[in-house]
Amino acid sequence: MSDSAGTYGERVRRPDIDFVTIVVPVRDEELLLPRCLTALTVAIDALKVVSQSDRPRVSVLLVLDRCTDLSARVAAHWADFARVEFDSGSVGVARRYGIRCALRQLKAAPAADRIWIASTDADSAVPPNWLVTQLALARNGSELVLGTVQPDDDVAAHELLRWEALHTIGEGHPHVHGANLGVRADRYLAAGEFAPVDRDEDVLLVARLRDLGVIEARTALIPVLTSGRRVGRAPAGFAGYLRSHIDTERLDTEVAQ
Repeated sequence: MSDSAGTYGERVRRPDIDFVTIVVPVRDEELLLPRCLTALTVAIDALKVVSQSDRPRVSVLLVLDRCTDLSARVAAHWADFARVEFDSGSVGVARRYGIRCALRQLKAAPAADRIWIASTDADSAVPPNWLVTQLALARNGSELVLGTVQPDDDVAAHELLRWEALHTIGEGHPHVHGANLGVRADRYLAAGEFAPVDRDEDVLLVARLRDLGVIEARTALIPVLTSGRRVGRAPAGFAGYLRSHIDTERLDTEVAQ
């Protein structure tokens, strides 16, 4: 059953979130990575308006996965963000490995039900209210938060209109994006973590979480700006979605003319 806020499942009282860990897989993103990390910094700073007693600690881990460009050098400018080099070439494996590392590295780690895992991508930029909103939903009982994405200006205006016509972005939306996802750590672990696959690791995780009956919030309040390029780093990722929907529509139009 759902309500107007796009929340699913039976509400139960959960412990407060004491720690937020943000994991970002990075694969040859030297050009877009500064945008990503700057946006994360702003979102973390926004938590400072929360009272000291309620504000969770936050860590960021960048998983530099088989990078051959200057991504590592770019990431080093954000000294407060931890980095780990990896060699999988698989976004599902990178997310899974990064979260495992992040959870292991927590000092005086709280119980898993007090940890919030937030996921985004290196080619994306989260909004300033990204963490504030996720944690507000968590305090209200949500164990999984699914946000929306919006292509950046790599997509032409007429293509963006086509994308918006095909893409529901309101509250209770049906979409799952690894670039805009948050989950309580105990539920994430119970669901078996991100699958070590090259594609759809986010969709598979959410399916398993739903099998567990998690309390889920699907919200349009925290849209993440993501790359509108047609050639992406992950098979069947957002770039593939744009190719299959926007470019197919363009071809159909040209044939009709």
